[in-house]
Amino acid sequence: MYNGPIFDCDTHFYETPDAFRYIPEGMKADWGVEYRGTSDEDFTLYVGNRKVEHLTGYYRPDGTVPAPGKLHEWLRAMKEGRHDPGLRTLPTADMTGPAQRLVKLDEWNVEGCISYTGNFIATLAYFSDPVALHEVIHAYNRWVLDEWGFNYKDRIFTVPVISLPILDKALEELEWCVERGAKSILVRPAPVPGFRGPRSFALPEFDPFWKRVTELDILVSQHSSDSGYARFDSEWEGSDGEMLPFQTNAFRMVNEWRPVQDTVSSWVCHGALFRHPDLKIAVIESGASWLKPLMEMLADTYKKAPEGFGMNDPLEAIRRSISVSPFYEEGVTDLIDLIGVDRVLFGSDYPHPEGLAEPTHFADMLGHLSEEDQAKIMGGNLARLLNL
Repeated sequence: MYNGPIFDCDTHFYETPDAFRYIPEGMKADWGVEYRGTSDEDFTLYVGNRKVEHLTGYYRPDGTVPAPGKLHEWLRAMKEGRHDPGLRTLPTADMTGPAQRLVKLDEWNVEGCISYTGNFIATLAYFSDPVALHEVIHAYNRWVLDEWGFNYKDRIFTVPVISLPILDKALEELEWCVERGAKSILVRPAPVPGFRGPRSFALPEFDPFWKRVTELDILVSQHSSDSGYARFDSEWEGSDGEMLPFQTNAFRMVNEWRPVQDTVSSWVCHGALFRHPDLKIAVIESGASWLKPLMEMLADTYKKAPEGFGMNDPLEAIRRSISVSPFYEEGVTDLIDLIGVDRVLFGSDYPHPEGLAEPTHFADMLGHLSEEDQAKIMGGNLARLLNL
C-alpha cells in the first residue's frame, strides 16, 4: 500500500448563496447569477433570465447536493430507470470553507489539494457579452478570495477563473490573481467568446497572455465544463436542450470527450505550444480515454502534412507541456505509455458524486508501479508543476 505524500489535483467547493454578491448592481438584471426555481426538478442557476439547463436538479431548494463518492450507486440507479435514487446530502462544512477542508485533509493524510469552482464554470457559456463576462468573473474571483483565498496555509490552492475575450482585461485579471497567491488559473476548455465571434485561445492574437503566463510560471488548468457543445448534439437530436445531470443520453455520451480533444488539438494545430514551449497545462476531470485516439490522429496528420504544424512534432509538444488526470476506473498504465509517468496526476473529484469518497483509494490501483512512480502520480508531479 502507498504511504507517501498525497497532493490532490482535483477537488471542489460548493458556492454559497452569496457567491455572486460582487456582481455590479447595474448588471444583475441581464448578467446576475443566482439559484432559483419552482421545484426540485426546476431548481438551477440562472444567468439573468437564462436557465442553466445543465445544472437543473443538481442543487435542490432544500440546499442538498449529490452525496460524494456515489458514482456506482448513481449508475446502478440510472440503469434501473431511477433518476433520483435519493443519494443526496446537505453540504458539510468542509465543502464550503477551507478551515474544515483542512481538517478533512488531515483525516485522510492528504498533504494538500487544488480546489476548483463548484457550479459557476457551467455558466460561462451563457455570457455573450465579453465585457459582462470579464466583470462577472472578477466579481466571482473576489468572492473566492474572500472565502477560500488562493493559497490557504500552503495546503489548499484554490484556482481562480480567467477568460480571454478582451486581452487587456485577461492580463489584468491574471496579474491580480497571481499577486494574491494564485498558483494556477482555470481557463475553460472551449473557444473564447468575443466581439468577432468565438475563436481558439491558441491563436497568435492571444500570445501576449500566454507569454505572461510562462513568465509567471503559472499552471494552466483546463477542467471539464460546459464547453458549449450541447448545440451540436441538439442539432443531431432535433432538440434545444442541454445534457441533464444523471440522465442517460447515449448519443451525447458517445461524443462526451470531443471538447477536450478539440482543446488539446488546438494547442498544437494552432501552434501555441510551439510558440510557448514552457507552458504548463493540466487537463482535469476529463479522464484519459480520449488521448490515445487523438494522438494517433495527430501522428497521422503530422506524417502527411508536417508543414501544418510548422514542422514541429505535435506529440512531442503534448508530452512536454500537458499533464492529464485519469479517472480511477481507467487505471494509469495506458496513460503512462502515452505521455510518461511525469505527466500523470491524481485527482479525487471530491466532493462530487462521480469522484472518490476518500482520495487515498486512488492509490489502491498503483501497486504495480515503483514507489517512486506512485509518489509522482499521487502528488509529486503536481507539486513540481506548482513549484512547491
